Amino acid sequence: MALPAFVTIGALLISSLAFNEPLNGHYLILVLIVFSLTFPGSAPKHTTIRALTREVFASWLVVVGLLLLIGWATKTLNSFDLRVIGAWAIATPFVLLAVYLLIPVVLPRLLAAEGVQRTAVIAGEGRLGRELADRIHANPFLGVRIAGYFEDRSPERMGARPGETLGSMSQLAEYVKTHHIDLIYITLPMASQRRILTLLEELHDTTASIYFTPDIFLFDLIQARMDSIDGMPVVAVCETPFYGINSLIKRASDILLASVILTLISPLMLAIAIGIRLTSPGPVLFKQRRYGVDGREILVYKFRTMTVLEDGNTIMQATRNDRRVTRFGALLRRTSLDELPQFINVLQGCMSVVGPRPHAVAHNEMYRNLIRGYMIRHKVKPGITGLAQVSGLRGETDTLDKMKARIDCDLTYLRNWTLQLDLLIVVKTIFVVLKKQDTY
Repeated sequence: MALPAFVTIGALLISSLAFNEPLNGHYLILVLIVFSLTFPGSAPKHTTIRALTREVFASWLVVVGLLLLIGWATKTLNSFDLRVIGAWAIATPFVLLAVYLLIPVVLPRLLAAEGVQRTAVIAGEGRLGRELADRIHANPFLGVRIAGYFEDRSPERMGARPGETLGSMSQLAEYVKTHHIDLIYITLPMASQRRILTLLEELHDTTASIYFTPDIFLFDLIQARMDSIDGMPVVAVCETPFYGINSLIKRASDILLASVILTLISPLMLAIAIGIRLTSPGPVLFKQRRYGVDGREILVYKFRTMTVLEDGNTIMQATRNDRRVTRFGALLRRTSLDELPQFINVLQGCMSVVGPRPHAVAHNEMYRNLIRGYMIRHKVKPGITGLAQVSGLRGETDTLDKMKARIDCDLTYLRNWTLQLDLLIVVKTIFVVLKKQDTY
């Protein structure tokens, strides 16, 4: 959805006009950066005003924070009129919120008045058909109105409200012709192949557009999408979000963030290294085998926090008052400073700044047989921080339910990845680290 990008850039243009600021080369570069950060956007995930407000302002705060970071790193902050930038930064989230609130009310009426709203029917009133209808109702940008369902089973059996069921499947073709239906969505089970072929044959002389929604999309899919290979359609049911241009965007953001952060924290890392050498015998860095993208083994760097260097087939997680943890190591673990060397892993290309946290190989081999979909998290590079870590799921996973909750967060991240989500997780991580942690 391009709306967030256009609204954001439009607000910048209005702010510059309000202060009679000419749009020179620096502003044009800013427009390009803002466009790259906000396009393609996505429809809001929340419907309540409070949740929508929180979503809009949190996303915008991430964008502003990244722009300030880029401006500081490139020493271009003084190139802009602070009045323009300030007014733009303050006004944009309010404008976005107003647009999101008005669109569901105004857009359907506007489309209907202009005669461009399309009318659709759904063949199949089961779970998939109703879920499809709910998603169409929730997205006014589609400009689609659902007239009703066609179903061979009785309305009483389906639990349909009066007026929702328009007739049986045999009546669909005639209804489409006489009521000028624009779209037909077939949501019958894939096992009903004969019924589907019969329905398509009956609809062959209508002018309606016909879409088939297979019931495979009811399952827990990752980055499900349609594609084609030399004209033959294929359905992706489990795919990484980082294919095509997304892989370049992800890698570029990793290199930029890791480079800037390593430059800023290099004195701190040196001080930590000295502290480790002075407080306990052993190496400064601890290297442990983890699973990386596609399940390939990688070596992950951490500052050593224990008196042991476990990397075998059996690894015991750190627990509260663990005697293996050194006094200085306890401080590093509590503040997550032991993870800082992993920014080197990011520059190496085996990790990402944001992604599912890598688990020890021994833990992977144990949990892959206990948790459904566990290995799907390895479709992407492991991250220094992730959605699970900013959702209160850090620390020891001493029960199977805790690990399942963490994996659920990882899979949610894979389904909904955007650059904005990555940036939001980075910002949230800062606040999580500053709070008291339950990490041992």
